Amino acid sequence: MNSGARSSGLAPDFFERLEVNLRELSREPLVHFLAIGLGLFLLYALVAPANRDDDRIVISAAKVTDLARQYQATWNRAPTPAELQGLIDAEVNSKILYREGVALGLDRDDAVIERRVRQKYELMSEEENAGDPPSEAELTAYLAANPEKFRQPAVVSFDQILFEVKGSDAEIEARIDAARKAALGGADPASLGDATMLPRGVQSLALDLVARDFGEKFATAIAQAPIGQWGPPILSGYGIHLVRVSECRQAAPPQLAEVRAEVVREWENDRRIKASEASYARARARYDVVIEGQP
Repeated sequence: MNSGARSSGLAPDFFERLEVNLRELSREPLVHFLAIGLGLFLLYALVAPANRDDDRIVISAAKVTDLARQYQATWNRAPTPAELQGLIDAEVNSKILYREGVALGLDRDDAVIERRVRQKYELMSEEENAGDPPSEAELTAYLAANPEKFRQPAVVSFDQILFEVKGSDAEIEARIDAARKAALGGADPASLGDATMLPRGVQSLALDLVARDFGEKFATAIAQAPIGQWGPPILSGYGIHLVRVSECRQAAPPQLAEVRAEVVREWENDRRIKASEASYARARARYDVVIEGQP
């Protein structure tokens, strides 16, 4: 000891005093108590089961009410006490089996569970990033930057004479020519062509509704037809139309007051998309992604 003391630069009696103090400390009852307590703690940690929150199943009063409400909606009556207890037992069973499966790692590499968790995370992220409603200035700027999203379709008015597709091409063409000559001579268009349930005249109908009722090709031809003239025949699912367009009015650029609801909806959707992308970018930066088989 003296040699070690000399090499360390400590006084020779330092270790002697330390040894005396340790012997005295070991005789203190408090030290014995602490040592026994530490030993028991370590022993319990080795043999006792872990106390996890997952071992506790809580079915809240709100959940019980929700179970009863779902039963009421399905069967049009409230559940009996026995039926409600059965619903609660089924809920407990579901939670226990789910947690046991998770404990075994059955949730890993499951595409359905992965998709559901992702959807819930995205929804939570969107709710967290939801801000104040857009201001008037923000809506005005958004409309100015995206006018095509809100531009209204053209409005058209036209008269039509319908011909069923029956007979030879020459016969159909002859009927159309005869009707055109009669119309140009002042005959009432309603008296020409074949009988139909379609309106003989269409007034101020939006071009997208024309496409809905007659087809896209018909609407395109109407938009390009000469005004005030019986143009070339147009084919639709109803037959062949001889059409005279009296109006084709392009809608003016939309004003915010006219399309406010649509602008608010699109503005909110854009904000949600941008917030989701920003949230993903922050999360992505925390991961080191390795694609096996690629450099």
